[in-house]
Amino acid sequence: MNDFLEMVWLGNPVKNYLIVLAVIFFILIFKRYISRYFAGLIFRLVNRIWANLDKTTFIKLVVKPLGMFLFILVSLISLHKLNFPRESGEAERSDVENRIVSLLNTDLYGYGIKDILLCIATIIIIVSFIRLLLRMIHFISLILERKADLTPDQMDNQLVVFFRDFFKVIIAIIGILMVLKFAFHFDVSNVLTGLSIIGAAIALALRESLENLIASFIIFFDKPFTLGDLVKVQNITGHVEKIGLRSTRIRTEQKTYVTVPNKQMVDSILDNLTLRTQLKGELRLQIGLSATSSELEKLLSGIRKILQHKAVESFAVSMNDIAVNAFVVNADYFTGPLTQLEFLAVKEEINLQVLKLLEELKIEIAGASTDIRVAAPINGKQNPPN
Repeated sequence: MNDFLEMVWLGNPVKNYLIVLAVIFFILIFKRYISRYFAGLIFRLVNRIWANLDKTTFIKLVVKPLGMFLFILVSLISLHKLNFPRESGEAERSDVENRIVSLLNTDLYGYGIKDILLCIATIIIIVSFIRLLLRMIHFISLILERKADLTPDQMDNQLVVFFRDFFKVIIAIIGILMVLKFAFHFDVSNVLTGLSIIGAAIALALRESLENLIASFIIFFDKPFTLGDLVKVQNITGHVEKIGLRSTRIRTEQKTYVTVPNKQMVDSILDNLTLRTQLKGELRLQIGLSATSSELEKLLSGIRKILQHKAVESFAVSMNDIAVNAFVVNADYFTGPLTQLEFLAVKEEINLQVLKLLEELKIEIAGASTDIRVAAPINGKQNPPN
């Protein structure tokens, strides 16, 4: 038995092959339990930063990629302990071994099989590690999304999604650079220099897109408006339905869907109608000249009583002017932050009550009636028209 274990095959004793297989088999069988243990350690570390985390969700997200990473890492380390067979010593090997060694030492497009296998192994371990980091970022984003759900502002939710995707892209780029550096032995500094030159050219070509991207950051942090707000920008009035990296989508009062670049949302004068503390209503009456001063006093007094509405917070009523053909009565009133439908209902109620008051006082609006006079002819002749 000892002779069999010490027998050398392809440059390695048989016992070394058995040890490597045993280690790989062990980690394959128990990788789930080992990954759960390490996931628990990571969870304790993360839980110190963010308290009251959901351990079950964390385990589900991390255990599988962590187990795969540990399996690949241990397997590659174990295989690395074996000696790669070389072409020297052909006389000591059998014909089968010599053929296998010759095949393993064959060059493929100038690269040895050993180098190719090492490159593939490096790519696999880097990809598994990057996959684990992406799962960690996804879990952190879930934590932040749950905290954002506790606030009424929906901007926090969209900010979490934005930075989750942003950091995932950064991690993916780092993973590609690691593959180029450790697997293909490229000079990453030259790659970064080339990318910076290409990035500068792309930045010049996509200047407006970059301006909109920067404007989206301003919107996220300055928060001039949030999702659901009623805004008015560049003669466009509507509710904000989506804030993207390049543009903001607005549902207008005509139920159309308008896309406004974020740069214009930041640079233009924007009126956030949702943040109004009061809504203003106006009443402009032109009373006929036949109304007496006492009737006008009763009218002003009646309008003031009408404006003592439960929805009206303040008002001002006055006879603003005496014009050539009318007495001008103005009434301005302010309600609380009502919805548009509620405000229209209050305005309609006030207008109808004012009309009833005019009917009760028998006061006519200027121009409501027209007198036509026919002059008698002088000396049998029709008067010439004026």
